Amino acid sequence: MTGYLTAAGFGQSLYEDKHSRFLGHVAPVSSEPEARAFLEKLRRQYPDATHHVYAYRLREGAVLRWSDDGEPGGTSGQPTLAVLQGAELWDVCCVTVRYFGGTLLGSGGLVRAYSAAARLAVADAGIARMSPWRKGSFSCSYARYERLRRLLEDRGGRIEDSAFGAEVELVFSCPEGQFDTLAQALGNATAGEAEIVPGESVYRPGPAE
Repeated sequence: MTGYLTAAGFGQSLYEDKHSRFLGHVAPVSSEPEARAFLEKLRRQYPDATHHVYAYRLREGAVLRWSDDGEPGGTSGQPTLAVLQGAELWDVCCVTVRYFGGTLLGSGGLVRAYSAAARLAVADAGIARMSPWRKGSFSCSYARYERLRRLLEDRGGRIEDSAFGAEVELVFSCPEGQFDTLAQALGNATAGEAEIVPGESVYRPGPAE
């Protein structure tokens, strides 16, 4: 299958161990500034927390970042990243907020706690597969518009934009692997009058399986 996996939305979790609370938060992000903004939002939301541990993975540049935020090295940020890697998620950020409960958990306990908080938050967010779609555009007469609209929708395409002037101008999209076939069908339906102009490739979410 083409594309990549990411968080379907925002997810939260609560994991407790020896009175320490670990609040996991997961969100899809598309850039480092967006990941940093998500982290800063949670720092403002939980200003009295003991730690704000984070990890994120970005497709562009294969960026991997993590921070233990004061926890012993290798006990929190890297285990969080390992959860994201194990789930094969990209363009995703996980921030776990810890409130210390007064009892030391040890390195193994911290790894287990941060890993659990991240896994539970990912499960709450859900997983989506981002697949490549191709945009295209064409013009048609009003008489042909309704037929072409139905053809697009019947074949799994989407109308992105439309303008009604002397003719109808349509911008559509469909799964990238179906673009050539759909473009040919649209051309055949107009006896070759509709000139399909390929556009940019975009990623759209869909079921993980």
